[in-house]
Formats: sequence, structure tokens, C-alpha cells
Amino acid sequence: MKEKVYQLLPDFLQNFMVYIYNRQAYKRRYGGEYKNFRKEKKENRTLSLEELKEYQKNRYSEFIKFVIQNSEYYKNSIGNIEHVESIDNISSLPIVNKEVLRNNIGSITVKTSEQLEKSKTGGTTGKSLEVKFFFRDSQERFAFLDDFRSRFGYELGKKTAWFSGKNLLTSRDVNKNVFWKTDFVHHVRYYSTFHIKDDYLKYYVEDLIRFAPEYLVGFPSTILEIAKYGIANGYDFPENKVKAVFPTAETITDETRYYIEKFFKTKLYNQYASSEGAPFIIECEKGNLHLELQTGVFEVLDENNQPAQSGRLVVTSFNTAATPLVRYDIGDSITLEDADKKCTCGNNNPLVKEILGRIDDFIYSVENGKINLGNVSNTLKDTKGIIRFQAVQNKLDELELYVVIDKEIYSKQIEKVFLSNWRDRVGDVMKIQINYVNEIPVEGSGKFRIVKNNIKDLL
Repeated sequence: MKEKVYQLLPDFLQNFMVYIYNRQAYKRRYGGEYKNFRKEKKENRTLSLEELKEYQKNRYSEFIKFVIQNSEYYKNSIGNIEHVESIDNISSLPIVNKEVLRNNIGSITVKTSEQLEKSKTGGTTGKSLEVKFFFRDSQERFAFLDDFRSRFGYELGKKTAWFSGKNLLTSRDVNKNVFWKTDFVHHVRYYSTFHIKDDYLKYYVEDLIRFAPEYLVGFPSTILEIAKYGIANGYDFPENKVKAVFPTAETITDETRYYIEKFFKTKLYNQYASSEGAPFIIECEKGNLHLELQTGVFEVLDENNQPAQSGRLVVTSFNTAATPLVRYDIGDSITLEDADKKCTCGNNNPLVKEILGRIDDFIYSVENGKINLGNVSNTLKDTKGIIRFQAVQNKLDELELYVVIDKEIYSKQIEKVFLSNWRDRVGDVMKIQINYVNEIPVEGSGKFRIVKNNIKDLL
């Protein structure tokens, strides 16, 4: 109903509704313990490595004790392991992957009378997932994220261009070549990430030049397309306007960094986390990536689950008490830097050489342009019963969706929502064929790809 009303409103009232939504969200985000967390994070910026490890050790012990006492799943699976509260014994605990988390989400999530915050994630592996957070945990996560961004001058209220998976536009907007909505009170302009094509990119570039944001936040693949278009078409973005770019949700490639920094004449500062609550990896002013031990435990493991210099990332996150992430195989890979290499920025956390992540893919719509992996995965939002899906594009005007469903939960109504989510992204012209299957095979590497684009040579 809210969405239907929003679609009918004039532009200035839609902008007002965006502000109202933000005001409510910020009230939750910046209330409670947020200010205390911000103070703590700032004070802890220069802790020694030994102090950071001691902090991590204590937080781990508190976290595991709480999880065993309050999560039925973990009470049954790790409650009888001796000295389980010691971080030295973490390898004795079971590894939980996304499928295990999804299938056991009810027993993993703690039982409490306290109100919990929901976080819906599409997931780049094509599996729907909804986790929950205590408000204090969300406040601590935002405090840490804001502390990171504040090192480059960012605070709420600074003029910001935001590129995320929210579909805020109407057909009227597109017809007028307006691809953004604005929260004028908080000075945030939200640019659509669903209309990235050459026919529209000039309007993005020209409005960004007029808007003159101090910061850019969001999907780097979208910002990259805008930057490449600007460079190719001779646009000159003003000097010293953008102070930093903060990418989210996707892996940063050398190409992404090069073009974004070149066009916007600024620096990109990477950070790694996840919607389900993974601990943070952040990039400092020197361009080095740091594991933030205050936010969790990072294990890099080989195929035999043994510690490795480069391998898959298994995390335990201290801010996930409601839906605990304990030895969670998040599905990404990283390479650690040599232990003897130090950074001169003042952050003494261990260094990461590279976040390998997944190779981002995209669907191409003749009507709307590239639909990045973040937007593809978000087609699962507000659906239930979709266990896994894969989007395959073999023709410019056709898309095949292979979908594995839970027949007891899935329905025609859910199919309608799923298709509507896709239409929001690819437009009304592209033919969409849904194929319901019992399983979707993995690649030869053993990894599952949510997107298989077989027409890149045509673009």
C-alpha cells in the first residue's frame, strides 16, 4: 500500500517521504548506545596489536557464552565442548555455511522478548536469507562504519550521492530523465542503480556535477559506469569536490578503482562487511586493508580447513548476537599480507593483501542497461520459498531464470513478487522465462554462480 501511494505522489512529496523514512531509520541507528560506541571506536583507533588481540579475546568469550545460553542451535551443537569460551579453541567449533544458516535460521536465532531488527539479504549465491539484530548491535556496527568514514571527513549531513538497490523512481521520472530522489534535510541524493545505460548516463553525470557531492557511497559497478561514461564523453568533474568514495557490496577491481578515482578526482576507500553481519575489513589512508579485530574473528582456511595465507574466509562476528555468526563460511576469499609488514597509518590491526571475493557478473537490459550483481541478488527481497536461483542470459532480449523452490512455502503470489522485482530491474520489454528445477549445478571450480552472462561479446 505504501509503495502504491508513493507512486501516485508528486515528486516533492516523494522526496519528503524519503526524508521521513530516513528520519525513522536514523532515530534507531543513532539512538541507544551509538554515541558511546562512537567514543569507544575513536579511542581505540591506535591500540597496539597486543591490546587489540586482548580486546578480541574478551569479546569472543562474552559472545560465545551468550550464544550457547540463548541459541538453541548452538546450545545443542557446541554447548558440551570443553573450554569453548577460549578463542584458542575456536577450531573445535563447527563451520556453518550459508545453506546451514538458512535451513536452521529459526533455531540459530536467539529466543528473546526484546524487539529485534530485521535485515533482509538477497545474497550473491542466490539464496534468500533474513537475519535479525539487537538494536545495540546495529548501533555498534553503524558506529564502527561511521568511525571509518569519519577518518576522511564524513559525518551524517554531509552532501552525499548514494547508489544502492532501492527502486525509488516512477515512469514519470524516467520520462523526464530524472534518475534520483533527494533527502534535502540530510543532504543525501539517491541515484537509481536500475537505469545504467548509455541513453541515461549523461543525465547522471550532469546532475552529479550540479549536485557536487562531498561523498559517494554505494555499488561500485554503478559508479564505475558513470565514471567511464564521463571520461569517454569529455566531461570534466570539478576538482576538490568529492572527498572520498565508499563502495559497498561488491569486489573492487583495479579497473574500478582507476576509473572512479580518475573521473571524480578523489580516492576510493574500500570496506568489507555483509548484510548478515560479517566483521569489518577497512582500507586506511595509506591504501592498506586492515582486519578489524574489534569486530570479530577472521579465519583464512584451505580446502582441508587448515589455516592458510590465502583461502576462504570464515568469520565469527561480535555484533550478531541475535542471529549469531559463529565460524560462518561467508563464501568469499582473501589473501593475508605477510605478518612482518606493518602500516604507518596508526592502525595496528593485521593487514590483508587482497579481498578476492566473487567475480561480479551482470545482466544486460536493452531498456535499462547493466543490472549488477547486487541488484540481481536483491530480486529475492520480500519473497519466501526460493531456495536458490540462477539468471542466465543467452540473448539480448531474453532472460532465463532457473529456480529451486520449497513447494510448501512458495506460491503464485511469491512468483508474482519475484517477477515484479525483476521487472523493476530489467524493464518491461525483456522476455523472462522461469524454469523450476530440482537443482542447479555448480561450476567446475565447485562454486555456484548466480549470474551467467553469455552475451558479453554482443555488448
